[in-house]
Amino acid sequence: MSYSPSTTVVPIEFLEIAKSARLEGNYYEAIKICEEILVEDLGCADAYEEIGENYLLLKEFNKAKLALKKCYSLNPKNPNVNYLLGFLYSVLQNWERSVEMLEKANTYIPHHPEILRCLGWSLYHNKRKTQGLGLAILERARQLAPKDILILCDLGLCYLTEKKLNESECRFKEAQILDPQNPKITECLNVIEELRQKIKGVLL
Repeated sequence: MSYSPSTTVVPIEFLEIAKSARLEGNYYEAIKICEEILVEDLGCADAYEEIGENYLLLKEFNKAKLALKKCYSLNPKNPNVNYLLGFLYSVLQNWERSVEMLEKANTYIPHHPEILRCLGWSLYHNKRKTQGLGLAILERARQLAPKDILILCDLGLCYLTEKKLNESECRFKEAQILDPQNPKITECLNVIEELRQKIKGVLL
């Protein structure tokens, strides 16, 4: 189905159609709608944002980066585009740029669990000795959203890296209660148990 812009429908209505398509998993259809909007209005920042988010979901990161950077150039105070760029840079392991964008997003929308989760994760992996701050921010995110599986798993992985096995196990067990069939959570709990056995063997 085509949604070509016309004089009878304003762009915001097409953006809503594109968003609905994305939420239904029809990412390329959402992109097509937004590209049709841009044919009529190259300065529509929201269309670039929507395109970028869809390409992120498709894991087409270079295309996502191009669209999101264009959106940012048109509207640098858009909280969501700052968050999306921060998330994208974390996927690309450009930790400093990720922290920069996520800190901006946090300024515009403070105390948002998902923004704090991504910020904490990027700070933990940054090379500027910000691991402690990253853990603190992840714990803050957990306080705000104690049943968020992504936050719990990120904390579990960071504590596992720190060899804090009890803390790691607690976070993964909390996540497992929420998603008992998740194989990655089970795998991480098995790794913790294996490490415990190795430590026990060394001590013996």
